[in-house]
Amino acid sequence: MHAFRPLLRKPLFNLFAAALAVAALLAPRIANAEALLLIEADSGKVLQADNATIPWYPASVTKIMTAYVTLKAVKDGKITLDSMLTVSPTAASQSPSKMGLRAGTQLTVDNALKMMMVKSANDMAVVLAEGIGGSIDGFSVMMNDTAKKLGMTQTNYVNPNGLPADGHVTSARDLAILARSFLRDLPEYEYYVHIPAIRFGKRVTGNFNKLIGRYPGADGFKTGFICASGYNLVASATRNGRRLIAVVLGANSGTARAVKAAQLLERGFSQDNLSWLRPSLGTVENLVPVDASPPNLREEMCGGHRKRPASDDDDALIATNSGGTSGSATGGAAQVTFFTAGLQPPLMKASELMASAPAAAEPVVVYTGPTRTGAALVAAVAADTDQQTPPKARGKKSRVAKKPDAASDAKTTAAKPAAAKPDATAKTDAKSDAKTAAKPAASKHAAAKPDAAAKPTADKPAASGDQAAKPAKPSAATKPATKPKPTPNNS
Repeated sequence: MHAFRPLLRKPLFNLFAAALAVAALLAPRIANAEALLLIEADSGKVLQADNATIPWYPASVTKIMTAYVTLKAVKDGKITLDSMLTVSPTAASQSPSKMGLRAGTQLTVDNALKMMMVKSANDMAVVLAEGIGGSIDGFSVMMNDTAKKLGMTQTNYVNPNGLPADGHVTSARDLAILARSFLRDLPEYEYYVHIPAIRFGKRVTGNFNKLIGRYPGADGFKTGFICASGYNLVASATRNGRRLIAVVLGANSGTARAVKAAQLLERGFSQDNLSWLRPSLGTVENLVPVDASPPNLREEMCGGHRKRPASDDDDALIATNSGGTSGSATGGAAQVTFFTAGLQPPLMKASELMASAPAAAEPVVVYTGPTRTGAALVAAVAADTDQQTPPKARGKKSRVAKKPDAASDAKTTAAKPAAAKPDATAKTDAKSDAKTAAKPAASKHAAAKPDAAAKPTADKPAASGDQAAKPAKPSAATKPATKPKPTPNNS
């Protein structure tokens, strides 16, 4: 041992020791970069828990609580699904993802809920919060009171949509408790957590939860993403009357969180006959909270290494890396496969299942204004579609519609004098006369092409359309015998 002491003073060994120290400091952060939890919905029994009680930024899974508080108010008779809400300037100013409705727009509680839960619309979360709680702060108090009643001891809400805010935290444990409470307390409103897609005017938005329509039995809940939290997902599925709830926090893409949730659910459904071999993890309420700060994943999720900005509707495929107890797209637990649509072989890997197209489903129509049916609903959808069409595009359509008529009139006008004067000079004069009829203010310009003469003056101002051209014979513009009368399409 004494012989090695001189070596310990060498710079190489000092560098090696420093590297070990750095690795030791980084290890806890890497270990805490993901939280996973799987429970039975009915009993609350924990089937798997990894970092389940470490505080975490919830991002848009916050909206599960927003929906819970809203629907509890509906169930208690304080409001109805048809109650009208108004988009305030505060709601309209929220960051994306959002519907983008103008301040002053009105819509029902029902439509605001659908928009919030499917598109994860931050503006709709504020619309609901202000309509029920009077303000964001007032609704946050209601959210926190509800969380306390449900036993969510690690949760504190600052806003109704999950946008970054100091003190806005939760945990996988608390989110599982919330999802379980939603199913238990509001079974008649479960519909809102598994809508496959919505249609607003001409825009169709699919549910950001990729399990809906892909994983057999998937029937809820909600996604979330901010740079600090990574990609979050609370998901539920039912098979043979048994319902499971999976929570994934801190995944590296929208597809990754869905793959990991599918893996959790599949393992849970397949473990039913072997549960006696594993030690009991107790119930979700009995998981012991960890006193720590939430991990901040901003650099990993939104650093310069990403090819495109990250968002909650990220479609990037899960990164191909190996190892890890939580599984990757190519190794370990990711090899879990699934029976698709209740059919026997071939089986699919989780990543393949999430990359496949969802089952065909008719989007749920959402709209602004009061509750409508029949012809009134069709009119409301048409009005929303028209609002989504830029004014320039609408004007362009009307001008395009006029072009064929103007061209037809010009050709007809040019054809009449040509029949009376078959020589080349008469043809030139007829073209000039046709242009004069279509554009009286621009009579000083010669018409080189019939199409140019057919173009209405409203399509392009004369000042911007002037080009250097040889003028036609002056006598052509002064022959009243050949000058056609203007038609309404040319005026």
